[in-house]
Amino acid sequence: MRVNGTLINYYFFCKTKLWLHANRINLEDNSEDVRIGKVLHEINEEKNKKTEISIDNIKIDKITKEYLVEIKKSDSDPEAVKWQLLLYLYKLKQKGVVKKGKIEFIEKNRQSKKVHYVELDEVNERELLKVVADIEDLVNLPKPLKPKLEKHCKKCAYYEYCFI
Repeated sequence: MRVNGTLINYYFFCKTKLWLHANRINLEDNSEDVRIGKVLHEINEEKNKKTEISIDNIKIDKITKEYLVEIKKSDSDPEAVKWQLLLYLYKLKQKGVVKKGKIEFIEKNRQSKKVHYVELDEVNERELLKVVADIEDLVNLPKPLKPKLEKHCKKCAYYEYCFI
């Protein structure tokens, strides 16, 4: 299995969701939050003249002269997004393209957006490779880890699977 941005994101969000998604148990088609995220990507793509780029198994929202840009609808899980962006920077680096990372959080009730900057340094790269190896180990388990009920679980598309 090739680790992509979604799996990196889920690794930091919920390891049960990571396993389910990686093993093709997808319950997100009914999720309002997922639909909102897709619409925001479509709006941004239209506004920026189809800037989303697919490389190998990842989709990059936008590349500028200096930055690889990841766009998210909220800053509810900035750590997960940071590592997702680090994966994208690593994949580009493997292809000989070195960029800095920029995360743009488009809050639904705000006129402005929050911006965070990320760089793939040696420390982050070593940690990223550990995360990727851990994800590969997790998705190869015979069954998912037992879910832990967190405050964000009730909004998750997998809530009924995990807790009902």
